[in-house]
Amino acid sequence: MTSISKLTDALLSAAIKAGAESADAIATEGRSVSIEVREGALEHAERAEGVDIGLRVLIGKRQAIVSASDASDATVAEMAERAVAMAEIAPEDPHIGLAEPDQLAKTWDLAALDLIEDAPEPAPADMQAAAVEAEAVALKNSGVSQVQSAATSYTRSAIHIAATNGFSGGYERSSHGLYCVAISGTGPDMERDHYGEGRIYHADLPTPEYVGTEAARRAVERAGARKPKTGAYPVLYDERIAAGLIGHLLQAANGASVARGSSWLRERLGEQVLPTTLSINENPHRPRISGSKPFDAEGLPTRPRDIVKDGVLQGWTLDLATACQLGMESTASAARGTSSPPSPSMTNIALTQGDQTRDDLIRDMGTGLLVTSMIGSTISPTTGDYSRGASGFWVENGEITFPVNECTIAGNLHDMLRRIQPANDARTHLSRVVPSLLVEGMTLAGE
Repeated sequence: MTSISKLTDALLSAAIKAGAESADAIATEGRSVSIEVREGALEHAERAEGVDIGLRVLIGKRQAIVSASDASDATVAEMAERAVAMAEIAPEDPHIGLAEPDQLAKTWDLAALDLIEDAPEPAPADMQAAAVEAEAVALKNSGVSQVQSAATSYTRSAIHIAATNGFSGGYERSSHGLYCVAISGTGPDMERDHYGEGRIYHADLPTPEYVGTEAARRAVERAGARKPKTGAYPVLYDERIAAGLIGHLLQAANGASVARGSSWLRERLGEQVLPTTLSINENPHRPRISGSKPFDAEGLPTRPRDIVKDGVLQGWTLDLATACQLGMESTASAARGTSSPPSPSMTNIALTQGDQTRDDLIRDMGTGLLVTSMIGSTISPTTGDYSRGASGFWVENGEITFPVNECTIAGNLHDMLRRIQPANDARTHLSRVVPSLLVEGMTLAGE
């Protein structure tokens, strides 16, 4: 952390020396290891380490951004000179600017967020052994014809952000992952499915046995998939993909979309967008969760907030520029990379869970479709018209009867979201905590 904080200081000093009126800088440092096995042998191994730096300079209402993966003094000086030269000829943007000093985060508690595991890097041999075990467990299922891949990963990264308005802060993250893709059947009858998880702490990962077992079970359940009937039916979004449905609402509530006039929610602020029993809360301070952070990319202190409360849309997701454009205040939602300016982005969200299980909803839906994976997307950003390819399982008289593929589900997000019914099966360790969701009366195109 010390080295990248010095890098951001050097970038700011170089920017001011080159003629910038103000500037902010970002530096990231990380190392990662990924291991993939096939048929019990090592298929692919990769290790990466590096530092990336980015500099944004502002001259009046003009800005320019440059980035590099070389942190030498010469590169820092050249970046600053190029950025200033670019900013001098850039078009004006009346909405850009750094935060005022009184807006900035002053203190934060990284220990409470618990984003980094203070432990040695896992040995590649141990990572390979975990992937081999997951693959072997999957292959024990008689319905599995092959395992496409089994993989493990490890990442440790650090970020530091500083600006000429006085802000300077950074934090680290760690991540462990385990993943398996299994295939059932052969030739044109092959069906593929997967299971995997990522966690900040290795001890929180599921076991290789569990990962392999779940990947195999899912692939075997899909054997013999066929097209469903065409018509209007209830659709149950399984928990594993339900966050994507809520994600369409979150994207439409993004200030960048609203400012462009390309959001189907643009006229719905303060109106009902979900059933009155449901709320969506954003909490950037959940411990051991990948999306947590103490401050945003512009140095503003993050805080919990309601995006939707009792079904009513409370506000947009805003950084400083979109807030200025819309005449509002930032929600401390800025995110950025080394080569891009800040833009609004979500952290951790949670949708109110219901009091029924997924099995209860399957029983109550009668005849319809349980969706477990989505393919492609055709969604109108301005009207909310929705059409997506889907696969899953056909439900008849409240019971799963056969697997389904090659179908399309369609509707309009305005109507769909106002009548969703949640289960109680959301996994609370995810950054997006969303349970299975039942939507009545969708159009299904199959055979």
